Amino acid sequence: MSKALVRTDFQFPGQEKVYHGKVRDVYTINNGWLVMVATDRISAFDVVLPEGIPYKGQMLNQIAAKFLDATTDICPNWKLASPDPMVTAGLQCTGFPVEMIVRGYLCGSAWRAYKSGVREICGITIPDGMRENQRFPEPIITPTTKAEQGLHDEDISKEEILKQGLVSETDYALLEKYALALFKRGTEIAAGRELILVDTKYEFGHRDGKIYLIDEIHTPDSSRYFYTEGYEERFRKGEPQKQLSKEFVREWLMDNGFQGKAGQAIPEMTPAIVQSISERYIELYEHITGETFIKEDTTDLLSRIEKNVLDYLTNN
Repeated sequence: MSKALVRTDFQFPGQEKVYHGKVRDVYTINNGWLVMVATDRISAFDVVLPEGIPYKGQMLNQIAAKFLDATTDICPNWKLASPDPMVTAGLQCTGFPVEMIVRGYLCGSAWRAYKSGVREICGITIPDGMRENQRFPEPIITPTTKAEQGLHDEDISKEEILKQGLVSETDYALLEKYALALFKRGTEIAAGRELILVDTKYEFGHRDGKIYLIDEIHTPDSSRYFYTEGYEERFRKGEPQKQLSKEFVREWLMDNGFQGKAGQAIPEMTPAIVQSISERYIELYEHITGETFIKEDTTDLLSRIEKNVLDYLTNN
């Protein structure tokens, strides 16, 4: 099996610090840049799983780069370059402590809450009588707090965000505007691939008084897609939708008794399970981008990444 990159510990010129997130390792460089390495780690229920998924980092980084480049007319973003298939270099921004979750359909965690009787999500009232995977009349924004490492993100309302002073009213209005416009663009691009963009998350930061889109965008880790073909029929029959997202990993974990709760053990990730997840991610990549995925050499990932980033930093 191809190798997976689950940990990096580079020392780049001008490096000030490194942050190891659930999936990405982010290096701060002293000229106000970030070097973000998309590793092959995989997380679910806010828990990093014990095995890496070959090519996952490459796929996520390349999908995010494509969508960042395709949305620069909507809002500025942090990306400057992709010096390696698993790396994006860009502007260092101060992140807002909230994530903007945009939902076009009732599914996933929102459906699980709704099914349990919840009718208000993040301050937004959801009417009685809705069904799983039903489209909302208009996309809704259900923000979450941006949790510190090791903690769970928490749902929060717009009103509470403003009350706590997490984001100013002026900035929040712009975050809403950007998030809905990005979702609209993502929906249009997905439709061209015969997909439905169901829900997604956006993260934003600010730098020199300007708001930037940061992190990833429209990847299967941050978004959920349905296939357009057969959606209406499956919905009418109450059947599960065929989807492109990380939800299949969550479903496998739930089927094996794990939802990230205290006392629960992560099920064994056999080589066959790891291989199947990698193949599923390749399927996601090819459907979302409309391009054939080209596997890069994984013989010595650390050396390749280090060389490519050093070349970029030296010449920029």
